[in-house]
Amino acid sequence: MARLDETRPFIPVGIAVLTVSDTRTPETDRSGDTLVARIADAGHRLVARAIVPDDIATIRAQVEAWTRDDAVDVVITTGGTGFTGRDVTPEALEPIFEKRMDGFSEVFHRISYDKIGTSTIQSRATGGVTNATFIFVLPGSPGACKDAWDGILKAQLDYRHMPCNFVEIMPRLDEHLKRSAC
Repeated sequence: MARLDETRPFIPVGIAVLTVSDTRTPETDRSGDTLVARIADAGHRLVARAIVPDDIATIRAQVEAWTRDDAVDVVITTGGTGFTGRDVTPEALEPIFEKRMDGFSEVFHRISYDKIGTSTIQSRATGGVTNATFIFVLPGSPGACKDAWDGILKAQLDYRHMPCNFVEIMPRLDEHLKRSAC
């Protein structure tokens, strides 16, 4: 059963938050604000925050830049996961995933279903790993950001969470690159 092992130290991770929207501004970015507040409350470091338009090349360029920054362990995006013509965040990011995290989408939808029912199928939330950096692609609503953080990310980004968590495997995410270099 999941639990916190209080004998283990809390290890803060560096997180970048990207809001994908043609209409949000720093003053109106409630979803980004929701994530930033939760990141701080959990004791992690907000390394970077940006807002970009719904454009594949722009989204991909920003996330790829952050995955090359040693201070960034995790990128969380919010917005652009629906089905309208401008919703392109999964198209921008899934092609750069070295490994997909199918379980993230499945658990997100399970949590979301309990709150909004079948409307959860209108989200294409996804996750993966690129350049030894975790990437989580969330819907653009504050409620969806709360659900993803409170129900998944808070625990998985806490080294004390047992039986396993993302923090403990971070040092090994790029093993394939090290092996290839030999």
